[in-house]
Amino acid sequence: MRKVFCTALALTAGLINGNAPAFAGNFDTRIPMRIGKAATFYVNGRVADLAHTEFMVDTGSSITTINQPTLDQLIEKGMANYDRDLSGTLADGSTLTVPVYRVVSLDIGGCVLKDVEAAVFATNRQILGLSALNRTAPFIFSVDPPELVLSNCVGPEIAEAR
Repeated sequence: MRKVFCTALALTAGLINGNAPAFAGNFDTRIPMRIGKAATFYVNGRVADLAHTEFMVDTGSSITTINQPTLDQLIEKGMANYDRDLSGTLADGSTLTVPVYRVVSLDIGGCVLKDVEAAVFATNRQILGLSALNRTAPFIFSVDPPELVLSNCVGPEIAEAR
């Protein structure tokens, strides 16, 4: 089967230089992606212990985003703390300032990340951006088959024990 890699992001200095050794924790978690409209890709996930949700995978987004209803539930349960405001320039050139919260955990298809930064937007779409994906580096974004291949993951049972 022909594999086409849309983006293979190696976000460590050694991999960028092309001389990094392979480690046991590299590329150990494969997460299927669903293809949406306009060549968008989605993965199943979970923010803290809330209901399962879907994240649009966006390697061009510097930060992971959650929506306001998700934040409201997290604050009610004491699972998110305000960190700072973030201003950025959108694709259309406009500037937007949004609050950034630290979320206790993010589960991406069984790969659990603790203490994740997430910007809050009013939209319903939640985005898996580089603030979370960097922590799974090196990772591969594959379009054929559509999947994320992550490194350095721990499963939910190990994350709960920590």
